Amino acid sequence: MTEPVRVGSLRGIMMRGPDVSATLPFYQDMWGLSLSHQEDGLALLRGTGTEPFLYGLKDGPVYGIEYVHFAMPDRESMDALHAQIVARGHTPLGEPAEFDDWVGGYGFETLDPDNRRLRFRTDARVLDDQKDWAKPKKVSHVVLNTPDMEGTQKFYEDVLGFRPSDYSADQMVFLRCNSDHHSIALVRANYASVNHVAFEMPTLDEFMRGIGRMKQKGHVPTWGPGRHGPGNNPFAYFVSPSGFVIEFTSELQQIDEATHEPKVWSRADPEAMDRWMTAGPPTPAQRAVMQGRPDPGFPELRSE
Repeated sequence: MTEPVRVGSLRGIMMRGPDVSATLPFYQDMWGLSLSHQEDGLALLRGTGTEPFLYGLKDGPVYGIEYVHFAMPDRESMDALHAQIVARGHTPLGEPAEFDDWVGGYGFETLDPDNRRLRFRTDARVLDDQKDWAKPKKVSHVVLNTPDMEGTQKFYEDVLGFRPSDYSADQMVFLRCNSDHHSIALVRANYASVNHVAFEMPTLDEFMRGIGRMKQKGHVPTWGPGRHGPGNNPFAYFVSPSGFVIEFTSELQQIDEATHEPKVWSRADPEAMDRWMTAGPPTPAQRAVMQGRPDPGFPELRSE
């Protein structure tokens, strides 16, 4: 059987909601991102890497995800991914084409089973590396709440080429598209929403300094610092002014495809959630904010 075409990597995410662009100063002054582009009702924020933006803020009537942003290595693989989606019985939101936005490049969009828009892009604008210390370099992973974890997992695996890295009991699956332990994770939930978005710091020291910067400015973690079992990554979660959960992380486990076997981590063991036991399990309030607000996505775009 031919190996499926796999998504190349996670670029970032575009968030939307009422007046979310007005929260730009929080991400610049506290979170450590820099403005790369701004239009009326839209702000794009970059990290220290070459991505044109990691986190976008777009004004809109409903809090949620405008699109999750992925990269493909080249146009050939982009066309192959599009063909694979069609062959698997799904209908993308158009043929691969040039994007006319500031980021540019070539690609297309499709919807996942929860009507989330996924954008795939190659040949995009490339920025120069920045040398700022203790600032996020990239988006490590996006965690999504879904009312159909198995069905959504099957879509990401069979249609987009993701692979399962680990499970948190029967409540969560961690999915990878490259050597990063997870770029997407799915959480069993009553409705579709964004759970959180994690930003990678280059080193553990920079991870801790980022937490320190937030604390010095009066914004303390709602959970963390600690170190997760699945992925073995340090974590510190905060809540943005718009109510979105965002995370600092670092040192995410790198997967050896030849030897890795997915593991089911027990939720009864508190050290599976936090190996350091500095944070312990999430509080009920933390779990509530990570449930997010119901996000209908874009059902009006679906033609299947």
